[in-house]
Amino acid sequence: MDRYVVAGNPVEHSQSPFIHALFAKATGEPVEYGRLLAPLDGFEATIRRFAGEGGRGCNVTVPFKFDAFKLAPHHTDRAALAQAANVLRFDAQGWMADNTDGAGLVSDIERNAGVALRGKKVLLIGAGGASAGVLGPLIRAGSVEVVVANRSVDKAQALVERHRAAATLQGTALRAASLDQAGSSYDVVVNGTAASLSGAGIPVGAQVLREGTLALDMMYGPPARGFLDWAASHGAIGRDGLGMLVEQAAEAFLFWRGVRPATAAVLAALRERLAAKA
Repeated sequence: MDRYVVAGNPVEHSQSPFIHALFAKATGEPVEYGRLLAPLDGFEATIRRFAGEGGRGCNVTVPFKFDAFKLAPHHTDRAALAQAANVLRFDAQGWMADNTDGAGLVSDIERNAGVALRGKKVLLIGAGGASAGVLGPLIRAGSVEVVVANRSVDKAQALVERHRAAATLQGTALRAASLDQAGSSYDVVVNGTAASLSGAGIPVGAQVLREGTLALDMMYGPPARGFLDWAASHGAIGRDGLGMLVEQAAEAFLFWRGVRPATAAVLAALRERLAAKA
C-alpha cells in the first residue's frame, strides 16, 4: 500500500481519510491514507520524516499551505501562480507541489451547485493560502469581475498583482478592497478566511449579497453554520465547503495516481456521514 496523509494543525476533524478511502476502493488503487498532526513550528521536519519513512504524498491544510509551497523544489503552474500548495508528491523526480483548491472550488460551483461562473461578479473574502489557491481558477472560469477583500488591503493587493496578467488575458476586472469596502450585490461570494473555524463572525456586510447570490464558505460542518445562516437570512443561497473538499481531493488523487475518481457518490456519502454525526 502506498501511504498518503493530510497534514495540518488542527487535523483531527479532517474528512480526507474517508474521502480517499472511497476513492481507493472505487479505482482499485493501493492507497492507504491517514492524518498527520504537524506542530505549528515543525511542519518541515514532520513532512520530511513522513517522506523519509516511505510516504508518497500528502494533502496540506491550514495553516501550512505557504510552507508547503516553499518546501518543494518543483511546482505545477497553478501552485506557482498561487505561491501556495495544498498537495505534495514525493517520487524519484523529486518533491512536486500542486494546488488543487481552485479546481475543486470551480468544479463544485459549476458542476455540483449548477452555477456557471462565466460573466459572473465574484467576491473572494480573504487573502491567505486558501484564497491564493482559488483566485486563478476563478479568473480562468470567465468571471467578469473578481474582488479580493481582506482585513489587510496590502495583502489582498499583493495577491491581485500576482494575478494581474491572468486577469488581463481573460478580460476579468480584478481589484483589492478592505472588508468594509467590499462592494455590493455579487453573484457569487466565497469565504476563504478562517473566520468560520475560529467563530469570529461574518467578515463582511450583508450588502455584498442579493437575492439568489451563491454564498459559499470553504469550511463545513458546525464551523460553517453561522455563514450559511447569515446568507439564508439575506435571501442568498448558502453552500458549505464539502463539495469543494471532495472535488479538490479528486484532483489531488489524479496528481498522485494518474486517475481522477468520480465524485458524486463520494460527496453524497460524506454528507450522509456528517448528518449522522450531527
